Amino acid sequence: MLRSLWLKLLSPHEWALLLALIVVVLLTGAIDPQHNYFNNPTASIIDIGRQAALLGVFALGAAVVIIAGGIDLSSGAMIAFSATICASVMQLLAPQSVASGQFVGYGIATLAVAAALASGFLVGSLHAWLITIVRLPPFVATLATLVGLRSLARAICQHVTGGSTQIYVSDSTFRYLSTSVWIPVTLFGLLAIGMWVLLSRSVVGRHLYALGGNEEAARLCGLRTDRLKWLAYCISAMLASLAGVLYMCDQGAAAPQTMGLGYELNAIAAAVVGGCSLQGGIGTVAGTVLGVLFLRTVIDAVSKVIKVEADIYQGLIVGGAVVIAVAFMQLGHRAGRFFQGSLGLVAALNLSLLTFVLTMLFVPRMAPHLAEHGNAIAAAAGGLVALLLGGLHIAAGMKRR
Repeated sequence: MLRSLWLKLLSPHEWALLLALIVVVLLTGAIDPQHNYFNNPTASIIDIGRQAALLGVFALGAAVVIIAGGIDLSSGAMIAFSATICASVMQLLAPQSVASGQFVGYGIATLAVAAALASGFLVGSLHAWLITIVRLPPFVATLATLVGLRSLARAICQHVTGGSTQIYVSDSTFRYLSTSVWIPVTLFGLLAIGMWVLLSRSVVGRHLYALGGNEEAARLCGLRTDRLKWLAYCISAMLASLAGVLYMCDQGAAAPQTMGLGYELNAIAAAVVGGCSLQGGIGTVAGTVLGVLFLRTVIDAVSKVIKVEADIYQGLIVGGAVVIAVAFMQLGHRAGRFFQGSLGLVAALNLSLLTFVLTMLFVPRMAPHLAEHGNAIAAAAGGLVALLLGGLHIAAGMKRR
């Protein structure tokens, strides 16, 4: 009965992710020389909570699209575009206030945010049109806007400012939307509850799962699949546009050239780590929230442990988290086949070399006193992985026979 209650709260994958999150926190607290997670937990919770909320806002949209059987690669560009639209409206309607760092007024601020959200609706509708009417694959349609929206945002920014590459928003009142902790966290919480109700407690949510599970069967059952795709892509784009406003407030400027670069991978990674299947039809809001928390905690943990230039490794961490999460989702019925055959042998070699390189890079940063022995430690780590994976390769070959 207790097990049944636990499974009603979270799925086994989500419980495992929660356990992994706790393990990361404990390990980081022990390895970090300053033990920040233990000595100053409040500051760490605030920082992770705020950054997780900013990521979570548009990761929820990415999850909805993935559950519906699609993919949205334009989230990062949408963040830059919506931030530029928001800042441009304020620049055009209250140029003196923006230039002097004064509050533009609640009316203009509301209009600017509304314009940003409207841009999200229009881009989401464009995605739906390209996918359902023009019949472009979702990957191609959103890849086009990934490139095009950022370029358009840069052109708008230069036109509005007369040649500048960014629009500064230094007013503390407007920036409080993101610089505070409670507003982003509360907003993320409310959006998560709203998405949970939509996906788990509504007919539309069941239709979105059916669409992602088997689009042809959903269409034959009478579901209006085109409308469902329109809804999913509009939710994703509008949540990304809302995140764009928050990131603009956080950074104090709309800088379309650099804002949101690579953030689409973070959103997809959070959804996939949380249990969403890229094949569609599988995923939960609770899992996505846990995926967001796990991803942000791991990124923060690396900055706590490595200290210097930790951002260099962020992309590596996010990409690795996606691969590991998807691999573990397949682990139940395909574990014995991961290292089968010649390709499996080369994969084992790749992973051993990767372990050697990463250990060689991390040891001097994580343990400077062991720097002179870094190559030896890296060789030992790589050799250990090679032995382990080689054993799996041999076992897989014997099982195949």
